[in-house]
Amino acid sequence: MVKLFGILILSFLFTLILALPFINLLYRLKFQRQDEKPKDIFDKDMPIFWRLHGWKKGTPTGGGILVIAAVLLLSVAFYLFTSFSPNNTSTILFFTVISFGFLGFYDDIQKIFGWKKTGFWGLQVRYKLIIQLALSFLISYYLYFTLNITGFSIPLIGSSYFLNLGFSFIPFSMMVITFMTNAYNITDGLDGLAVGLLIITLAAFWHLNTLFGYGDIAVFITTLLGSLLAFLYFNIYPARVWLGDTGAMSFGALLVVIALILDQFVPLIFIGGVFVIEALSSLIQWFSKAYFRKKVFECAPIHHHFEAKGWDETKVTMRFWLLGGVLAFIGIFLALLPSLKF
Repeated sequence: MVKLFGILILSFLFTLILALPFINLLYRLKFQRQDEKPKDIFDKDMPIFWRLHGWKKGTPTGGGILVIAAVLLLSVAFYLFTSFSPNNTSTILFFTVISFGFLGFYDDIQKIFGWKKTGFWGLQVRYKLIIQLALSFLISYYLYFTLNITGFSIPLIGSSYFLNLGFSFIPFSMMVITFMTNAYNITDGLDGLAVGLLIITLAAFWHLNTLFGYGDIAVFITTLLGSLLAFLYFNIYPARVWLGDTGAMSFGALLVVIALILDQFVPLIFIGGVFVIEALSSLIQWFSKAYFRKKVFECAPIHHHFEAKGWDETKVTMRFWLLGGVLAFIGIFLALLPSLKF
C-alpha cells in the first residue's frame, strides 16, 4: 500500500509539471473547441446548450492525450521497477485505453478541424458505434478466452450468486462496454464534472481491489488517479482544458473492463450510477422527441436540464459529485454484502 501511495504522488507530480506546457501546445496546434451548435428541433434560434456554454469556444480540448500518455508511460515504468509485473490483465487494460483513446482522438480531430461527417471515415454516429462494438468485441473475446471471465456475481447477504453467461458473455460485455463508453462521454459536458466523478469511481474500485489483490489493476488505477487529480486542477470551472473524446471514450470503456475483471459488474451500476443516469436521460429525451415530439427535459443530458432550470454550472457539478459519492458508497456496500454475517 505504501508503494501505491508513492506511485499516486509521482503520477500526480508528473502530470502537474507537464500540464501547462501541454495546454500551451494545444493552443499552438489550435486544438481548441469550435462552434458545435447541437441541432434541436425545439430550439430555433439559440439552443439551450449553446446559450449556456457558447462562451467557452476556444478552450483547448484533448487533455485526455496527456492523461493517457502519462498513465501508459508511468505504468510501464512502475511495472519494470517495482514488484508488480505485467500480465494478461494489464495487457487488456492497456489495449482498452489505447484503442478507445485512438477512436476518441480521431473524433476530436474531426470536430476541431471541421471535417465533414460523411461516409465511414467521416465517423457518423452509426459508424462510430460500429467501431466501438468492434473494439468491445476484441476486448470481450480476450476477457472470455484469456482471462476466463464468463459472467458476473450478484451479491446477496452472506453469499453471492454467480450468473454464468457462457459464450453469451461476449455480446453482453460488448453492450456494456459500448454503453459505458458513451455514457461517460455524455457526462463530460460541464467543467470538472466527468473527471471528478471518474476520480470518485476509481477510488471506489481502488478500495475494492485491495480486497482481491490484483496488483496490476492496483498500479493502473493508482497511476490514473494521480494523473486525474493533477488534471482536475486545470479542468475545474472555468476549465483551461478538457478531456475531449480521447479521454472520455477511453476511460468509459476502462471502467467496465476493471469491473468485469474484479467481478464487480453489479456494484458498477451504482458506483458509476451518475454516468448511467446521464446516458438514460439522453436516451429518454431522444425517444420522446422522436416518437412524441415532446421534450422530457429542458435539455439533455440531465446536467444541462438543471442548468436550464437556473442552477449555476458549479452547483450542478458539486451536487453531481455528491450524488456520485453517495452512489459509490452504495456500490461498495453491495460489493461487501456477501461478507456480511449476522
